[in-house]
Amino acid sequence: MKRPASRSIVRGMSVALLSLSAATLAVWAVTANAGSTGADAAHPTVVELFQSQGCSSCPPANANVMAITDRPDVLALSFQVTYWDQLGWKDTFASPAYTKRQYDYANGLRHDGVWTPQVVINGRRDVVGIKRGELDQALAAAQRGTGGPSVVVTPGHVSVTGSPAHRAAEVWLARYDPRVIQIAIARGENGGRTLPHRNVVRELVLLGVWRGPSGAFNLPPAKIPGLREAILVQDGTGGPILAATRA
Repeated sequence: MKRPASRSIVRGMSVALLSLSAATLAVWAVTANAGSTGADAAHPTVVELFQSQGCSSCPPANANVMAITDRPDVLALSFQVTYWDQLGWKDTFASPAYTKRQYDYANGLRHDGVWTPQVVINGRRDVVGIKRGELDQALAAAQRGTGGPSVVVTPGHVSVTGSPAHRAAEVWLARYDPRVIQIAIARGENGGRTLPHRNVVRELVLLGVWRGPSGAFNLPPAKIPGLREAILVQDGTGGPILAATRA
């Protein structure tokens, strides 16, 4: 884990963003106003935020993602990573599984490493996320429409039906907390602040592999009560999201 290098990437990208011309920002504003993601409530755009409570650059990106969380055409998920945990504050929701997922995206998106904050949209595009216009533009650019396999969730089971992808697709279960949770940070870069969290992923389970045209998967019992569930069908490890649904 190269947290110091990751942090410098964020700061470098932030400076680059500040240097954008007013004309470019105006184009982004038009895109944001259009608000078209080619998605709907049954085929939501999957927005995955990778962040840490120890990262001082993360709160602005977190605020931007939280601002779109109530949209029916967006499925926002917050993954807390672990590579900041040795730098003054251990994230209360972090898991090595979420750090691995971010590294899988780094491979799939052809990045040299990882950083926080990072927002991955539909597994197709990623942005830092500290600029709302940047996020809105990425939502439009990474749309996958309303196609893809059909996902049906019944008590204890998930079925996936459709034309197979060009490679085996992974079927994931994400259980997340829909509440706004306030966490007081005692140390580290955010020491003394209280940070809000929403849609924090608490369980991430690979249900199996789908090769089409149909497949059935069992849902494991929940370890934590009161969580909501989402199913993600993904074109290989760290690949594009093919389908997603709220259970």
